[in-house]
Amino acid sequence: MAKKRSGGGLTRTQQAAKFLGVSVLSGAVLAGIALPAAGVLGLAAKGTVEGFDEIPSNLKTPPLSQRTTILDSDGGHIATVYSRDRKVVPIDKISPYMQKAIVAIEDSRFYEHGAIDLKGVLRAINRNAQSGGVAQGASTLTQQYVKNVFVEEAGDDPEKVALATQQTMGRKVRELKFAIQVEEELGKKKILENYLNITFFGQQAYGIEAASQRYFSKHAADLTLPESAMMAGLVQSPSRFDPVNDIQEATKRRNIVLQRMADVKDISQAEADKAKATPIKLKVKSPKNGCITAVDGAGFFCDYVRKTILNDPVFGKTAEERQKLWNLGGLTIRTTLDPRAQAAANEAAIAKVDNDDPVAAAVVQVQPGTGKIVSMGQSRPYGLDQKLHQTTLNLSVGKKMGGTTYGFQVGSTFKPITAAAALEKGLSPAQSFTTPWKISVPMSSYTTCAGGPAGSGTWDPQNEMQSEAGSWDMTSALGKSINTYFAQLEQMTGLCDTVTMAQKMGYERELGKKLKELPSITLGGQEATPLDMASVYATFANRGTYCTPVIIESITTAAGEKLKVPQTECSRAMSEKTADTVNQMLKGVVEDGTGTRAGLSDRDNAGKTGTTNDRKDAWFVGYTPNLSTAVWVGDDVGEKRSMYDITIGGQYYDKVCGGCLPGPIWRIAMTGALESGQIPSFVPVDVPRGANPEDKTKDPAKKPDNKPGDGPGTTLPGGVTLPPNMIGGTTGRGHRGGNGR
Repeated sequence: MAKKRSGGGLTRTQQAAKFLGVSVLSGAVLAGIALPAAGVLGLAAKGTVEGFDEIPSNLKTPPLSQRTTILDSDGGHIATVYSRDRKVVPIDKISPYMQKAIVAIEDSRFYEHGAIDLKGVLRAINRNAQSGGVAQGASTLTQQYVKNVFVEEAGDDPEKVALATQQTMGRKVRELKFAIQVEEELGKKKILENYLNITFFGQQAYGIEAASQRYFSKHAADLTLPESAMMAGLVQSPSRFDPVNDIQEATKRRNIVLQRMADVKDISQAEADKAKATPIKLKVKSPKNGCITAVDGAGFFCDYVRKTILNDPVFGKTAEERQKLWNLGGLTIRTTLDPRAQAAANEAAIAKVDNDDPVAAAVVQVQPGTGKIVSMGQSRPYGLDQKLHQTTLNLSVGKKMGGTTYGFQVGSTFKPITAAAALEKGLSPAQSFTTPWKISVPMSSYTTCAGGPAGSGTWDPQNEMQSEAGSWDMTSALGKSINTYFAQLEQMTGLCDTVTMAQKMGYERELGKKLKELPSITLGGQEATPLDMASVYATFANRGTYCTPVIIESITTAAGEKLKVPQTECSRAMSEKTADTVNQMLKGVVEDGTGTRAGLSDRDNAGKTGTTNDRKDAWFVGYTPNLSTAVWVGDDVGEKRSMYDITIGGQYYDKVCGGCLPGPIWRIAMTGALESGQIPSFVPVDVPRGANPEDKTKDPAKKPDNKPGDGPGTTLPGGVTLPPNMIGGTTGRGHRGGNGR
């Protein structure tokens, strides 16, 4: 009987003998070959007991990469995404036939030996020596499991995978050490469970549950004897024995497994023969991975969820940590998506714009007061096949979140921001200006936040039509989208106040770039995203409080742990009175202004049209007290084209305007998203009007009698009146913004 040390372990001599015997034999096993004696004894780096003990004693078994499920706000399925298609199941959820089949074909003495099968090693060495090559390996299931753990931990990194599988003695000895540890700590039943959950079975399926679903569309617990034998046979070579591509090879391999099960007395010979005579009947379930499989056109919404996890520090301090969390998967992500709103947004996006049109449409909806993004729709489907006009470019957001680099000029949809800034400054909605259709304003009359002039020379904004000359107050100017009015209102309000208001309302959030302090900002001359604009207008609906957009409600890991998720941050951008006043004025836009084709007849709603220079971008952004929606239409590929003389969605347009295309799209999206039983109203407020708030030209086709420079003058703060020649001129110098509509 061997002597033991007082501590209960083997003596140093016994340890050395054990190490020499195990390492020599296991070296051959792990390599799958019989190495020459000189090669085996050349374990210089790890050829001592001390060297063996230097190997880390704790096997870091990584959590297995699994499917992540993305759900809508009601718990409905949006998409399944994964880097490894796997669903971990306990051993009692795996067919007993499967358990017996894998043991029989891969390691029939699994329950009789420890981490290494010495009998199997000797058999393999003898067989390989006779064949002069590698005829047989002797890795136990435990050793195979350990190797798979190393490969899993390496992920998709080619260098790490190469290190995890390299045929070196150092790795093999390390693998053996861990196998011994696993045997001691886990036990046979748990090792088998882990092995069946980590192993690759081909067809992108990892683990027995995913593989069972892939080949037979059933749970692993329900696998029959013939099915289990086929699955067990795949492990040796998933590609060679793939039943989808070669049913004959798969059948031969399955029958070998069945015979082996009979030989080791797991089943009778009669059972084996009957199973062999059973044809393989596949019921293949195609893999559905990624946002391309999202329901109701929610691929872009799904991708925004992914980008949120990859970019928000709440999910990890570094990009590597966040990427690891996403790749690991096993998450159940409940999002803010409203299935009713998403269906409506998707329907609206494709109702007026075809996927092969030269321009595209984007629709995004936000819930006022919570910042919840409830839908994202586009006319071009989510995907990678350009022949099918698919794209992964999310037109509703900025580059960091999978969208456009520069965003889109917003045209006249910016004007309500200037109006809000003016009201906060103390100006009255009755503030009126009488102007020709085109004016010229000194850039030096606009002051930046640093206190300096916005530029030199003049800025020469003009209205869309020459007939748009006359006297306007804030309400009528918003309704008819009068550029000359807002150029002067911004001048009176202050450029810095206007820019600051835009920042408070989240105008620059998605693109992440600081706004330029240029007068043309009031006409939408600077870019934003549809998501930003939906959030900006949600501030009006929320009576002046801006809430940052959010898309995730909760996340639960595979272990049932709740993860922290980004929370909306709300801050007051303007007084309730200011917001209520803007709401009342923007109601006029949809009732009798430029947005009449968008207006809803059954509830309070408000909005604003927007069209940029040369009609390269067209917008409608509007809201009810409980939903804000932004619609953009424009060229999403290459150099932006002007939308004149163009056919979109099968309809010809001599010129696209915010009210004639984005407006009707907005109406479809809002009508479908809103429930008939929930009809909140804006807070009513009296809005003062100017003395003569209307266009002096009664006939829209008639040009005004007054010529540029002949206007009556404009009153500025302090009662100062600018002479006609100061507000006028025909030269086109300075910065231009949107053209009005």
